[in-house]
Amino acid sequence: MAHAPAPTRPLAVSLGDPAGVGPELLATAWAAREVHGLAPFFAVFGGELIAQASARRGLHVPIRRIDHPSEAAAVFAEALPVLGDADLPYAPGQPDRAGAALALASLEQAAALAVDGDAAALVTGPVAKGRLAEVGFAHPGQTEFVAAACEADPADAVMMLAGPSLRTVPLTVHVALSQVPALITRELIERRGAIVARALSRDFGIAAPRLAVTALNPHGGEGGLFGDEDQRIVAPAVAALQAAGIDAEGPHAADALFAPHNRHTFDAALCMYHDQALIPIKALDFESGVNITLGLKIVRTSPDHGTAFAIAGKAAADPGATIAAIRMAAECAGRREMSRSAAV
Repeated sequence: MAHAPAPTRPLAVSLGDPAGVGPELLATAWAAREVHGLAPFFAVFGGELIAQASARRGLHVPIRRIDHPSEAAAVFAEALPVLGDADLPYAPGQPDRAGAALALASLEQAAALAVDGDAAALVTGPVAKGRLAEVGFAHPGQTEFVAAACEADPADAVMMLAGPSLRTVPLTVHVALSQVPALITRELIERRGAIVARALSRDFGIAAPRLAVTALNPHGGEGGLFGDEDQRIVAPAVAALQAAGIDAEGPHAADALFAPHNRHTFDAALCMYHDQALIPIKALDFESGVNITLGLKIVRTSPDHGTAFAIAGKAAADPGATIAAIRMAAECAGRREMSRSAAV
């Protein structure tokens, strides 16, 4: 895997819902910046509530307001840079419309800075989708919002969950399980497989990515006894990926694919539905799992957990996933910069 240099521009981090754990984990990540070797990043909005959130965790995190991302690197060693003045009083565990509006404004501004090239990458804090919908958010989630901000085809915005032990990609995400078989097509598997292979090479520095593709049905359908989709759809799609020069194997029975003796045989697993991908990553890497969106012109990561309103402000939330999301965003952005420089 190619070494990742630090990006030359700072990372933009959106606040997430201010009543959730996002602000305190952002402050905790800055406090641990030297221990984890984090590249410079800045928060978008919420300077005072981040300061209050850090104090609730027993941390002293100086806040320095900046007017442009280019100012972040100069102050990062001494203070957490915060762009903009929009703010609210800190009220952990008490989500409301004002907080959702601030979360949405932060997301919009942070995404715009990444798309415009003022920030090296985008790291998004956890949000409550229902609350965002109350203030006009029209997307199923932040992944779809970021794809729209990049003017990308939604089909090319691919969610990957990545941790120290495993990388998984759900081919279908927030849909009823009863709808999944009709959504699994050869085109979907081939298109997403190509995007994942390209991203593993460009963003993760894996020269020859290996993909494992899970079966839809138990035991791969047992020769059609439990359904014929794996023979009729999945296997031909894997063959097409192989014909395109991608090292893909499958369909693999998902109940055995993630066993310890198998995990070293692939770089990412393409899974047929949400829980097939998320259960293993959360079982193995819950405190360090990262949600990264592949296939976009920007790097976007997010901690693989929600707002956790119930423990917000109680110094109980683990910062591991937030730190991992910041680190991964910097590594991927650094590799993209290195690749562009080499191409000049």
